[in-house]
Amino acid sequence: MEQSLFTQCIFEFLGTFVMILLGCGVVACVSLKKSKGEGGGWIVVTLAWGLAVMCGVLIAGPFTGAHLNPAVSIGLAAAGKLAWSSVLPYIASQVAGAFAGAVTVYVFYKDHFDATDGADTKLGVFATIPAIDNRRRNLVSEIIGTFVLILAILFIGDKSNASEVGLGSIGALPVALLVVAIGLSLGGTTGYAINPARDFGPRLAHQLLNIKGKGSSRWSYSWVPVAGPVIGALAAVAVYLLVTEVQIRVTNPHKDSRTRQNRMRLSLYYLYIIMCRR
Repeated sequence: MEQSLFTQCIFEFLGTFVMILLGCGVVACVSLKKSKGEGGGWIVVTLAWGLAVMCGVLIAGPFTGAHLNPAVSIGLAAAGKLAWSSVLPYIASQVAGAFAGAVTVYVFYKDHFDATDGADTKLGVFATIPAIDNRRRNLVSEIIGTFVLILAILFIGDKSNASEVGLGSIGALPVALLVVAIGLSLGGTTGYAINPARDFGPRLAHQLLNIKGKGSSRWSYSWVPVAGPVIGALAAVAVYLLVTEVQIRVTNPHKDSRTRQNRMRLSLYYLYIIMCRR
């Protein structure tokens, strides 16, 4: 049964809310003073973030395919798998869900925020902070991490790949493991936002909440975890369209040439946009 756009947005909100509650929650657990999980380390964070994504996907998946990420929504729309008219409502729902999830984390860990002195430690619960502040390289890190995420999602959800993957459309477990892999391998430079809503919504919460001893919300950096994932998503779509076009030409050379030309033009157009932004 096809769901209304309103219903889809509700589940994008709920899925993103749970994802951020659990994802930012684990960062609070391992970072804040007097927490039982203090000092848990990067492995705990990356594993819990993967499980957080899986929980969000399980909630929203039956209703929207569980984007939970503006980069995913933009990428799927660019690939022709989502109507562009749904993109802005989806993004608004994702940002709102991320904001609400981050506020709930603060309420949950309020006493531990009060017991923690470091301003950056508190901001790190909400938003990503680069290990080394080099905006160009930080941007490249976010582009590459999101490129891997979106490219894998596009192929996981590809109909021709359904029998091999075994889950048909985007499944919770493959995406969760994908996020864990990106975090373990590519997360050390920026904290792997790979999701504009995941960073912007909680950063806004940090700005608005009355957190004891908090410092700057670092808005001067906030464009990196927004622009990087969008560019990475478009790059992934361009590669996906090129690869699938080659596959079509090899396996079905008599398919409508207009369809092939449109796919090729789209892929080249997205590559052109990416080169202009860089």
